[in-house]
Amino acid sequence: MRAGPSQEEIRRHNLGALLRYVHINGATTRAELTGELGLNRSTIGALTADLATAGLVTEETPRASGAARAGRPSLVVRPMSALVYTYAVSVDVDRIRAARVGLGGEILDRREAARDGDTSVSETVAAVAAFVGQMHPDAPPDAVNMGTGVAVTGTARTDGGLVQLGGDIERFAEPLAEALSAVLGGDPRISVGKVADLSALAEHSRGVAAGCGDVVYLYGDVGVGAGIISGGHRVTSHGGYGGEVGHMVVRPGGHPCGCGSRGCWVTEIGEHALLSAAGRDGASGRDALLAVIDAAGRGDGKAQAAVRQVGDWLGFGVANLANILNPRMVVFGGTMRDLYLATAASLRSRVNAMVLPACRENLRLRTPKLGDDAALIGAAELAFERLLADPLADPVDGQGGD
Repeated sequence: MRAGPSQEEIRRHNLGALLRYVHINGATTRAELTGELGLNRSTIGALTADLATAGLVTEETPRASGAARAGRPSLVVRPMSALVYTYAVSVDVDRIRAARVGLGGEILDRREAARDGDTSVSETVAAVAAFVGQMHPDAPPDAVNMGTGVAVTGTARTDGGLVQLGGDIERFAEPLAEALSAVLGGDPRISVGKVADLSALAEHSRGVAAGCGDVVYLYGDVGVGAGIISGGHRVTSHGGYGGEVGHMVVRPGGHPCGCGSRGCWVTEIGEHALLSAAGRDGASGRDALLAVIDAAGRGDGKAQAAVRQVGDWLGFGVANLANILNPRMVVFGGTMRDLYLATAASLRSRVNAMVLPACRENLRLRTPKLGDDAALIGAAELAFERLLADPLADPVDGQGGD
């Protein structure tokens, strides 16, 4: 028989659980931690003392408010946001963003630059390295960098950081994690994921889907992807390629898709689908999509027909996903947010008509609480995972970016 966990293993597990709780929920009293984690007061006191000694949290007396309380107040535990941080990067279709994100999810610094859809991995890495070089001197000298998380539009392997930026099916996968590590002083702690997947993680951790264990986060730009949370855990599937819902065939024999198939969902709801239906084939980008939605709101008949058509297909696909995955919430991010807000009534009508009653009765349709920052926050969560799993693991080099 396998022996049970040792006292040291239990202690490290509890340290991780406590730090994770404070990281997600912010300043928390020892009394709250005692109730939430199901541990006694003396154990909570010992754990917070260990984390404070490690420089991960602080403990302070709460400020008095109202009438003076009897007895000794419970100490407040706060994450050391200013001194423990990660770098977070989001490689979008039209821009590259980077941020320094403190423990607790606070964005401490950020940079952004325009990106052409054909920008290579080497050019992307150079831009990220420049951003890190600009942000690093502003971090306190005793601050500790816990690694870098990267969210990419396109496909990304979870086991090696191989990416196809922009979702170009014909482009060979390139080793983004390896290339980024090389310019960041050989730092091996580079974690890579897809924008939709990491946005789902962020919204589930601290956004609109907090407390909801089953979530589908739909993200749109030129393509359409999904981040899936099931039973409170991310679903990335083999190699990290799960969630390519844009290539779910919804109209056999329909429009040709870049993947080689026909009638994929993205050909009916993607950016190009809306612009083409509105007679604006030469336009591209989110501004062009918003212009069609704005024209529809001002009474342009062709734009209205295009929005209705795309909204109906959006509802069609959401209904299929609801019947297959039975999520409690679907969150619409990127251009999917704009389409959802413009077509919510028709989308809901399609969902009501197609989704099984058992899957429909508790289904909520929402927009992101974290907005466009969801991908950055999710990338930071990915980078913090090693620390949260074992807060007292070997100390890390605080000089990332030098």
